[in-house]
Amino acid sequence: MRDGSTAIVWFRRDLRLADNPALAAACEQGDRVVALYIHAPDEEGDWQPGAASRWWLHHSLERLTVALRARGAALHIRRGPTLNTLLAVARETGATQVFWNRLYEPAITARDARVAAGLDEAGLLVESFNAALLVEPWEMRTAQGGPYRVFTPFWRSCSASVASQPRPQPAPARIAGAVVTAPGLALGELELLPRVRWDAGLAAAWTPGEQGALDRLEAFCGHELAGYNEGRNRPDLPDTSRISPHLHFGEIGPRQCLAAVRNAQVDRPGSGAGAETFLREIGWREFAHHLLHHFPRT
Repeated sequence: MRDGSTAIVWFRRDLRLADNPALAAACEQGDRVVALYIHAPDEEGDWQPGAASRWWLHHSLERLTVALRARGAALHIRRGPTLNTLLAVARETGATQVFWNRLYEPAITARDARVAAGLDEAGLLVESFNAALLVEPWEMRTAQGGPYRVFTPFWRSCSASVASQPRPQPAPARIAGAVVTAPGLALGELELLPRVRWDAGLAAAWTPGEQGALDRLEAFCGHELAGYNEGRNRPDLPDTSRISPHLHFGEIGPRQCLAAVRNAQVDRPGSGAGAETFLREIGWREFAHHLLHHFPRT
């Protein structure tokens, strides 16, 4: 770590502090950290987020702001273009390093490659990490060396790697926030909330944000996990995990889910069948990313 160094951690769909390798690297390698969110949905391809996703994003960013502030940092919000924004924030703060966690959609990976090249050309250290998957798409190959096309052999091979996953890392106790000279945006300026307030039902049913994700995972492992094998097929019962949107926005990671389920298997031996079924569902999520990476036109 260099004296007086500043690191940017670029938050995307990894809106959490615990088990966030990009944030951990920024805290470890920089004396000061700039927590930055760049709103640039037009750079993410044809599938723009809908109204419910924008509602969730607003509240997740709101809770991330509070969590960062409690540890000594601020969330700086800007609009894209992403590369220009990162370069501008680096100039404003004297940052020499930029860290982020990888995403895997084709348009985003292409954008990220351009961003990395532009930052490297400007002399910035760039490093990305895996925070969203148990196994990244290029790590799994068939015996013939190609990508998997069928779930069962994919999951059979993947399970060996899953068994040796590292323990999720706790959130940093303190984050030394850097001073950013130019003003950013207030969260409301992103206009993510609906103008016609139809969202009361969402607010009653869901709690976006990292703490909401952790609470939901704990409740699931304590109550629904044992019956998940059958209950997940019963729309009249509240026996699904309700973790999907938390995973999508990165408020919780699959390593955290894996660890919580394994702990539940030890604490509640009767949860075995439900636990294995839930882990297979996590496996399907991994397989979807595997296919998306290798067959982007699927």
